[in-house]
Amino acid sequence: MKKVLILSDSHGNIENMEYAVEKILPDMIIHLGDCKDDAMILQDEYDDIPFEVVPGNCDYEDGPQEKIIDIEGNKILICHGHTYGVKFDYYRLQMGAMEKEVDLALFGHTHKVFYDYHNGVRLVNPGSIGLPLWGVAPSYGVMTIDGHGKIDIEIEYIE
Repeated sequence: MKKVLILSDSHGNIENMEYAVEKILPDMIIHLGDCKDDAMILQDEYDDIPFEVVPGNCDYEDGPQEKIIDIEGNKILICHGHTYGVKFDYYRLQMGAMEKEVDLALFGHTHKVFYDYHNGVRLVNPGSIGLPLWGVAPSYGVMTIDGHGKIDIEIEYIE
């Protein structure tokens, strides 16, 4: 079984990310952008944990804005979401995920939790670990993959 910590939109709040790492003790960490520098600090601190990071719209970075990674046979798209216009709707992200033939698309950008399963693709936003909106507590995702490739994702909040 593999446990993956999913973070997004940290916006300088290293402390909340450290809290999540210490609580979850993940086998892997994914940071979905905004702010990528925060992820680099966390990666230096927990250099024994494999990391995947993509830039967000506040990272002002050229180069790939998304990655497709494989975790125990699951093809996963990781992106910040701004290039798919997720603040307006999820249609472009869903179509992009279907075109790329992924099992799961992880994204951030909206600072709010989202989960949907449609047309064979799961879309998940863990919310914001550092700068949640509308009075919601900071949140992060915990993805557990059993030895048979089955994915379970839960959202946890920092009170």
